[in-house]
Amino acid sequence: MTSLVTRAVILAAIAAAIAIPVGILSRPWHGWAVFCVGLVLQQLIHFRHFARLDRWTRNPVVDASLEGEGAWDDIFGRLYRHEKDLRQNIAQRDHQIAMLIAAGQALTDGVVLLDTQNSIMFCNTTAETQLGLKIGTDRGQSIVNLVRQPEFVSYLEAGDFARPLTLRPERYKDRVYAIHVIPYAGNRRLMQIKDITQADRLDQTRRDFVANVSHELRTPLTVLSGFLETMQEIDLDDEERRRYLSMMADQSRRMQSIVQDLLTLSSIESAPPPDNDIVDMVNLIDKLRRDAEALSGGRHTIAVETDGRGDLRGSEPELVSALANLVTNAVRYTPAGGKITLFWKTSPQGAEFAVQDTGPGIDPKHIPRLTERFYRVDRGRSRDSGGTGLGLAIVKHSLNRHQAQLEIKSEVGVGSRFAAKFPAHRVANT
Repeated sequence: MTSLVTRAVILAAIAAAIAIPVGILSRPWHGWAVFCVGLVLQQLIHFRHFARLDRWTRNPVVDASLEGEGAWDDIFGRLYRHEKDLRQNIAQRDHQIAMLIAAGQALTDGVVLLDTQNSIMFCNTTAETQLGLKIGTDRGQSIVNLVRQPEFVSYLEAGDFARPLTLRPERYKDRVYAIHVIPYAGNRRLMQIKDITQADRLDQTRRDFVANVSHELRTPLTVLSGFLETMQEIDLDDEERRRYLSMMADQSRRMQSIVQDLLTLSSIESAPPPDNDIVDMVNLIDKLRRDAEALSGGRHTIAVETDGRGDLRGSEPELVSALANLVTNAVRYTPAGGKITLFWKTSPQGAEFAVQDTGPGIDPKHIPRLTERFYRVDRGRSRDSGGTGLGLAIVKHSLNRHQAQLEIKSEVGVGSRFAAKFPAHRVANT
C-alpha cells in the first residue's frame, strides 16, 4: 500500500510538472486541464486493476496471467502465491483426510462416529456390514432408529460406557459383537464394534469342556466312593468283595482312559507341526486289521480293500492313533455278525483311508457334532462300549495337523463310513 501511494504521488507530481509550464506558457486553464487529464489517466489505470481484482475475488483461481503494472504487479504476485499455497495446503489436507478414511475402511473392526445427538457422521464398510447401515443414505440419521435392539438403545441412553456391550444382532443370529463407545471432542462418540464370535465360541467350548469332564469323572468317582463306603461299613463275603473290586477296577480303568485321552488331545493341540516321516501304509493297515480282529473276538467279519500303493508323509504315532480310533469305533458300535471293511486308495488328488461298517447308523442331525469333545449320540451305549467321547476329537485334530479332512456318511439301519482324506503332498510313492 505504501508503494502504491508513493507511485500515485509521483504520477501526480509529474502531471503537475507538465501542467505548470503549460499554464504559464499558455492559458492557466490549459495547465489545469493537463493536470486533470493526468489524474484521470492515473485513476483509469487504477480502476482497471481494481476491476481485475474484483473479478478475481469472485472466482479466485491460481492464474499466472494475473499481472499488473508497478505496485499492482506486486499485489497480484502476492495473491497468486497465496492462492497457490492455499490450494496446496487444501490438497494436502484432503489427501490426509482421504488416507485417514482409507485407514478407517481398512480396519477389521467396525467404526461409527456419532455426533452429540447420536446421529451418524461416518462409518466404515465393516460397520455397515455388521449393523446393516448404508453411509450414503444413513448419514445424519440417529443410530437408535436404525439399530433398534432394546439392549443397544438402553446402553446408549444410559451413557455408562465403562464396560462394552455384548450384542447378538437380530440380522446375524450366529454373530456376537462387543461394542465399545468412546466419548471424544465434547459429547461426540466413537463406537468400535469388535467381532468376538470366535472368542465367544471358544469360551463356550471351554465351559462345555469343563462341565463335560466334571460329569464324565463324577460318575466313576461316585461309583468308587459308594463301593468303598459299602466295603468299609458292611462285612462282605469273598465273592461279593471280588465283584465289587472288579466293578471298582472297571471304573478306575474308565477314569484312566478319560485322562489318557485328555492328555493325548492336549499333546496334539500343543505339539509342533508333525514330522514328515514316511509311514508304511501296507504294514499299518495290516496292523489295524489284526487289532480289529482281536477286539472283535470273531464277532465280526473284517475285510480290507486296498490298491496296495502309496505311503503317507507325517507323524506315524499320530496317524496310528487317528486311524485306530476309527477302526475301534466301528468294532465297538457294530452288532455281532456285522461286517467292517478297511479301505485304502490313492490318486493324483491325494489318498483316502476309510472304515465302513454295517452298524446301526447315525441320524444325520448328530453328524456335524460327532467330533465335539464328549459328544455322544447315545450316552448309555457309548459308555457300555468303553468309549470316552474323545476319540473322534483326537481323530479330527490329528488329521487337521496333516491337512487332512474327516468325512462322515451314515444311514440309520444301514451303517456308517468314516473317511480320512489326505492331500496329494502328504502322499509318497504314488
